[in-house]
Amino acid sequence: MIFQDNVVREYLKNVYFITGTPCGGKTTISRALSKRFGIPVYDIDERFEEHRRMSDPEHQPSMNREFRDADEFFGRSVEEYKAWLLNNTREQLDFVIMDLIRLAQEGPVLCDCHLTLEQANTLSDPSRVAFLIKEPKALVEDYCNRPDHQGFHDFIHSATDYKKAKETCNETLLSLNLKLYQDVKQSRYFWLERDNGRSVEETVALLAEHFGFECNHTRQADVDKKDANSHGVVVTKIERDSELAGELLRFVENCSWTEAKEHLAKNLREWIYEDWEAVFVAVSEGRIIGMTSVMKTDYYPLPEICPWVSGIFVEDGFRGNRISGKMIDAANKYLKEHGFEKSYIPSEFKGFYEKYGYHYLRDIINYGGGTDHLYVKML
Repeated sequence: MIFQDNVVREYLKNVYFITGTPCGGKTTISRALSKRFGIPVYDIDERFEEHRRMSDPEHQPSMNREFRDADEFFGRSVEEYKAWLLNNTREQLDFVIMDLIRLAQEGPVLCDCHLTLEQANTLSDPSRVAFLIKEPKALVEDYCNRPDHQGFHDFIHSATDYKKAKETCNETLLSLNLKLYQDVKQSRYFWLERDNGRSVEETVALLAEHFGFECNHTRQADVDKKDANSHGVVVTKIERDSELAGELLRFVENCSWTEAKEHLAKNLREWIYEDWEAVFVAVSEGRIIGMTSVMKTDYYPLPEICPWVSGIFVEDGFRGNRISGKMIDAANKYLKEHGFEKSYIPSEFKGFYEKYGYHYLRDIINYGGGTDHLYVKML
């Protein structure tokens, strides 16, 4: 029996797929999302043995292949190893889809899985898919050093020549994932590259924004972090030397945005904002919980591009409530009143600002030599 793609997508509309490359953070982030929003996690790796027991060698030959030991397992060529991994994933996917259709009838489900871009297109909508990626180099050491992969660590070290086994495994994973890693970055899908400078909480907040998770999904313990929408968030423009400007400086100096806070604090101390440039803050229950600014230039040697909506930041405990969108809307309303027809936002991420009406324009190089993505919106 063959089901049409639109039927499958309809039955999986309560499933949020967290996929990507090995060591991209799928397991950690899906568990953290589950804890924060009370949504169950379906991990396909944990279900493999169950699915193998349900399978048979005729229909799922790769899932049923047995290996004598690590020498036979890692003694295959890279192409043989790669084909076996791909076939395993493809064969298991039928079981996964049936499980998810059943579970999704009861409410939202987070699926920690391995999807190609083609499979993501078939199974879901980009608004319900997130790719967590890491450049697929030397993955075996990262994989072996994780406590939850102790079994794999012991297995690969049982090979007669475990260094050769690691080389084969690394080469296979590179061959299998490099194109996906590159293609995801050019796709229409939301993706985040693993960044040790970004906390788990910050990553969870970015995925929550992308998936549109609201506090009606949260557990009561998380409600205590405050649903900013219910506390009447107000976005306002601040003036130089005002009491609110002083509060913002203290807010920035103590915020968790380690990469940018010194730069932002310096801008506020020296008040570099000229002419129509402005700073906006989001205030909830009398205190600042977020900020953004509109500027002539940003961290890019692109004087021809203007104006920028820059320095968007929301306090950790208030993320996932569309506060970024409220500040962006206020900034764009201000810019339109000052005669601008469009605004630009730079980002290291794709799939985040589209929900606020922005469109990807092109990649840009910042002053540090890094590559970011430029987004534009007509006002």
